[in-house]
Amino acid sequence: MPAITLPDGTVKQFDHPVTGMQVAESIGAGLAKATLAARIDGELADASVPIDHDASVALVTAREQDGLDIIRHSCAHLLGQALKTMYPDVQMAIGPVIDDGFYYDINIGRALTPEDLEAIEARMHELAKRDHEVIREVVTRDKALATFVDRNEPYKQAIVREIPEGETIALYHHEDYVDMCKGPHVPNSRHLRHFKLMSLAGAYWRGDSDNEMLTRIYGTAWASEKDLKAHLAFLEEAKKRDHRLIARKQDLFHIQEEAPGMIFWHDRGWQIYLQITDYIRARLDREGYKEVHTPSLIDLSLWEKSGHAEKFADDMFITGSEDRKFAVKPMNCPAHVQIYNRGLKSYRDLPLRLAEFGSCHRNEASGTLHGLMRVRGFTQDDAHIFCTEAQIGEEVSKFTDLLYEVYADFGFDEVLIKLSTRPDKRVGSDEIWDKSEAALQKCLEDKGLDFELQPGEGAFYGPKIEFSLRDCLNRVWQLGTMQLDFSMPQRLDAAYVDENGDRQVPVMLHRAILGSLERFIGILIEHHAGSMPVWLSPTQAVILNITDAQADYASEVAETLRNTGIRVDTDLRNEKVGYKIREHTMQRVPYLLVVGDREKADGAVAVRTRDGEDLGAMPLADFIERATTQIKNRQ
Repeated sequence: MPAITLPDGTVKQFDHPVTGMQVAESIGAGLAKATLAARIDGELADASVPIDHDASVALVTAREQDGLDIIRHSCAHLLGQALKTMYPDVQMAIGPVIDDGFYYDINIGRALTPEDLEAIEARMHELAKRDHEVIREVVTRDKALATFVDRNEPYKQAIVREIPEGETIALYHHEDYVDMCKGPHVPNSRHLRHFKLMSLAGAYWRGDSDNEMLTRIYGTAWASEKDLKAHLAFLEEAKKRDHRLIARKQDLFHIQEEAPGMIFWHDRGWQIYLQITDYIRARLDREGYKEVHTPSLIDLSLWEKSGHAEKFADDMFITGSEDRKFAVKPMNCPAHVQIYNRGLKSYRDLPLRLAEFGSCHRNEASGTLHGLMRVRGFTQDDAHIFCTEAQIGEEVSKFTDLLYEVYADFGFDEVLIKLSTRPDKRVGSDEIWDKSEAALQKCLEDKGLDFELQPGEGAFYGPKIEFSLRDCLNRVWQLGTMQLDFSMPQRLDAAYVDENGDRQVPVMLHRAILGSLERFIGILIEHHAGSMPVWLSPTQAVILNITDAQADYASEVAETLRNTGIRVDTDLRNEKVGYKIREHTMQRVPYLLVVGDREKADGAVAVRTRDGEDLGAMPLADFIERATTQIKNRQ
């Protein structure tokens, strides 16, 4: 007679084993209709799983993330069902849930087209409308293997063979279709209505390039038609803002096959890069940082001593010369310790803040490369602070203030914070980790900052605070970091002399504000849809003459603007001024300055903005004051 305790504390008594669905039915028909699964003593389970003991039970609906994930996972099975009805010889591999949707890897023996996707999606809708029950069957390993031998599913057979002894194996039946999964899944296909197949890609079986290439079908699924339409509208807006598309239109950068994951910066894109580095450099100078520059190639022995070779060996580029192995620098921290170690330091020298726009390279998998967002060659606005234990709180506090100010100058006001603690694979004693984690947590609490705990996600040498931004499309980007490290300075023989004349090991704070400059520029481009703030725009104003009679005056205006620090171009082509306005508006130049005979006579410019606002004619001095004020204040 199980006693079922509900989330509100209500206890329901049953005289027989009961399923989650039966619990829902005992409460009400509406809840039963909405129930997708049950959380039994905190563990997710299918709504059909019997409960034969006293338990805490929460019913899962599409209103929560777990319910939405169940819908998405079940849509992957629905996709498999549709494929099998249309292509009986297709072989199914894996079909997991991903952010906003699902995918299924299949071996279909031919290339699929967008038209095929439409037909498969239509069949999925037909099948879902049958409102068929989804039946869970727990089976033995032998029965699971026999099932997939009969169905000619070699990938499923391989998965069955790898399941550990004693682990439950469950088959899910969608009418004639059979799939294998840990579950849970929806109890009925009526819950699968709001989905769309999105795209096709190639994927190696098991992610191993030595294996055969499979076809990956991506889809998205939601709890309601409203949510699905909102997501598709979001994707359409994100597509318009794609930094790669904007880069082509505005001639900012390019990537080519001969240098995968490396950026060819064009002059306009490099101008944005330089404005950002100049801005950060000036801020760091005021904060007492010393800028350094370290080699890109360093003997592998240093990376072995620091612990990076063991942790990041697969991500490092290794080269050789004269019987020595060198690593292309994947990060800057060990090199900064080498600068710190040149000359014995006193406690009076601390804190010592070393900053570098460090050029780093990491051997990212080719399939993960994505414009500026995921590259192999990148630059970090990196810095390392060497300090005493007593100085940790003040240094973290100063850095946090600086970070918030920098983000605000770039137009980001919402900062999300996570505290990441010790991972399974780490260096240093538990005592050091206890001290490090407590120190960072106290720093956040002393600043009154809200944060989310992220267990197990710290660096291998210490815990870290992660700072993320939310952009205009509600996407969250992790950028800044503050990492507390007691281990690396000791491993690399860093020391200082304390007030008693004794040698001590300094604390090392690894910190970055923007992270990868390449990625940050990509985020900025998409956040602003290519309309960069005036102070960051590669060209801040362009002078457009109406006829050749104003060409000399346009050049004079341009020279005057350059002398005041405004980045300006002229467009003196023999084209209609309306054509030139449209072209530079598409380039998202903040100010379009038109000069005709009247403006030439009056020493003025007719000012238009890239948003189409006509500010009319104004004296050149007035425009200069307006523009320079915006640039100075980073408006």
